Amino acid sequence: MRTFHLTWMAFFLCFFGWFGLAPLMSVIKVDLGLTKGQIGNIIIASVAATVVARIAIGKLCDTWGPRKTYTALLALCSVPVMTVGLVHSYEGFLLFRLAIGVIGASFVVTQYHTSVMFDKKIVGTANAVAGGWGNLGGGITNMVMPLIFAGFVGMGYLPKSAWRLAMIIPGVALLLFSVLYFRFTKDTPAGNFDELNANPATSAVKTKGTLALAMKDPRTWALFLAYGACFGIEITFDNVAALYFFDNFHTTLAMAGILAGTFGFMNLFARAAGGIIADKVGNKYGMIGKGHLLAGLLAMEGIGMALFANSGSLVAAVITMLCFAMFLKMANGVTYAIVPFVNRKAIGSVSGIVGAGGNVGAVLAGFLFKSSSISYAQAFMYIGVAIACVAAIVALINFDKARELTTEVGSLETAEA
Repeated sequence: MRTFHLTWMAFFLCFFGWFGLAPLMSVIKVDLGLTKGQIGNIIIASVAATVVARIAIGKLCDTWGPRKTYTALLALCSVPVMTVGLVHSYEGFLLFRLAIGVIGASFVVTQYHTSVMFDKKIVGTANAVAGGWGNLGGGITNMVMPLIFAGFVGMGYLPKSAWRLAMIIPGVALLLFSVLYFRFTKDTPAGNFDELNANPATSAVKTKGTLALAMKDPRTWALFLAYGACFGIEITFDNVAALYFFDNFHTTLAMAGILAGTFGFMNLFARAAGGIIADKVGNKYGMIGKGHLLAGLLAMEGIGMALFANSGSLVAAVITMLCFAMFLKMANGVTYAIVPFVNRKAIGSVSGIVGAGGNVGAVLAGFLFKSSSISYAQAFMYIGVAIACVAAIVALINFDKARELTTEVGSLETAEA
């Protein structure tokens, strides 16, 4: 399906804009004279703006449609990505990092678009594959951006100029893809929102009060916490992994980027695996089975993170990283295999709130890496314990009442029509 592929491709490119600076931070740190505390603030800024943006974008998807929403987001966010190289101070860089963080809301559009495009029996798989292949951009970015940077250095530019020029590449790509997305995608299999709303038989595609409907359901907030514990930690790790390997194990910049990229590269299959398994579990055991699967994966992720924090060698660190990455990314997929069933009338708003949870988790984790009193290894240990606590909360939530709600919503929609 053309829309499906363009959706994950757009999300893939968004990671180049969102995290393109992360693997270059060792160079930027020297160029701008950044302290550990300032780097921590920058990490927080890169995900903080996305919290509000994801909720707003989710609501916009429900009312405006994913096609127009994604197009506008890609075009607007390409500007700070292309122009971040103009800054020469910590304050200016912080503001640009905040602005660039808005592009993280692209995930909500991606998940909304695949949720309305596919049947409920395979929507978990579709969401997980689109999200996973898009998240793959986080890993590829860590591998490719140092190469683009090296290319500009090879052309004779100094490092302080090369990182600035390197960011123009993802900015231009985002702008060009916004045009492709507008021209070659549709909001739903039945057509675009404008066409559907012009037809009285399908005008109910717009629903008022979707944000309130989503916020009233405790399952929304359970998934909010769960996504903070998996995707929130993923984007935090994307931000600090290269710097962690570079500083703690004294690797080269290129090697640090490759190791950090390996973490993201697992999205090629790990998140999809979570969605596929969730669909199979859901078809056999219902939503409560999906909930227990999510809780189990989060528990294993927390244990793996704690082991990574205590790794004494580079080999041990890489092995434990790959282990907890598998559980983390599968948990991402399972979370969004549950989201479409919480409330069919407010898919965008539920998706936005849960997606924002990922960024809230990243912001909270960012404060640990900002602290001057604890090391990065200690921060990873504390995060592992927090993830285990979230797993316990998710295990106590009954997700099975979604079937009753879906039936009620279906009856309501029939009555309205």
